[in-house]
Amino acid sequence: MSDSAALTGKTVGGTVLSVDAMGGDLGPSAVISGMAKAAAKNDDLRFIVHGPKAELEALIARKRGLSDKCEVRHAEGVVTMDAKPSLVMRSGKDTSMWSTIEAVRKGDASVAVSCGNTGALMAISMIRLRKIEGVNRPAIACLWPSRNATGFNVMLDVGADIRADAEDLLQYALMGASYARNGMDLARPRIGLLNVGTEEHKGKAELKVAAELITRGADAADFEFVGFVEGSDLPSDRADVIVTDGFTGNVALKTGEGTARLIRELLGEAFKKTPFSRIAALLAYTSLRRLSKRIDPRRVNGGVFLGLNGTVVKSHGSADSTGVAAAIKLAARLSATGFNKRLAARIAQSEAAVANIIQPEDPQS
Repeated sequence: MSDSAALTGKTVGGTVLSVDAMGGDLGPSAVISGMAKAAAKNDDLRFIVHGPKAELEALIARKRGLSDKCEVRHAEGVVTMDAKPSLVMRSGKDTSMWSTIEAVRKGDASVAVSCGNTGALMAISMIRLRKIEGVNRPAIACLWPSRNATGFNVMLDVGADIRADAEDLLQYALMGASYARNGMDLARPRIGLLNVGTEEHKGKAELKVAAELITRGADAADFEFVGFVEGSDLPSDRADVIVTDGFTGNVALKTGEGTARLIRELLGEAFKKTPFSRIAALLAYTSLRRLSKRIDPRRVNGGVFLGLNGTVVKSHGSADSTGVAAAIKLAARLSATGFNKRLAARIAQSEAAVANIIQPEDPQS
């Protein structure tokens, strides 16, 4: 694309996304194919794509009509999956990931999308975009298939930081409620705190303190706290937002994805085992296809970094074109709703409303 036609986040006539084409396990071809799939379903999408210019332009040229929707920004370096975030911060300014975040920081694009190294992406995002005032630890929120009317619930944190004290969990509840309210149109989201049981006496000390803080802050922040929830509640309709620390959330996320893949594979094997089972599969084809689509983790791919002055969607590193397209669809939806500005405003409002419950007691009182 020529300089005169360069895209910016303020360009009239389209939603501009900044896409890191490098770093995913399947290489830039999967990312470009995902972009083409997403663009075919949303003509308003425009992309700033980051990586080796000659290689990316060749891949983009193979997708009909995609070249007119893309600006390629050259970046030689690639952040590998095993790269240490500290090393990337010192010497990663020439990488596609850094360039991707810079486009959002400068306002050229509204949302960044990357399949790359999660730790490095969070580190770059925190340094270049900065945290929203009042946020201690940003979190990664993901959509989890559930029996809720929306078809999903929100879970956070799923891997931004393995640590989380009681006040962090309260902030996650505030951010999760804002995400559910602004991104899923839920007027009064229901918040659940993940624990080893629903009884009040169970769990670590910080969970009990967090439950007390969230309970006291619920009315001020305009959400309903349903108390402790268990792992079996993740796909249920008991809560709209599940709050947990990044270690537990990431383990739960990977377990859920692996289980969904196993079910799909076992169903496929079962219906291919005998001639009668093949006939049964044909008779049940429509229902099986609907089920397969519902439990396909690729179609809900994309974790959102919450708590930053800019929106970043983290796609799975192993995402294929379908997974990348899903992450781009999520990014476009967040951009269209002005999600991050609304989130920042809501967090500031909620923080002010519940400030009195997280201040330490005056030792003189």
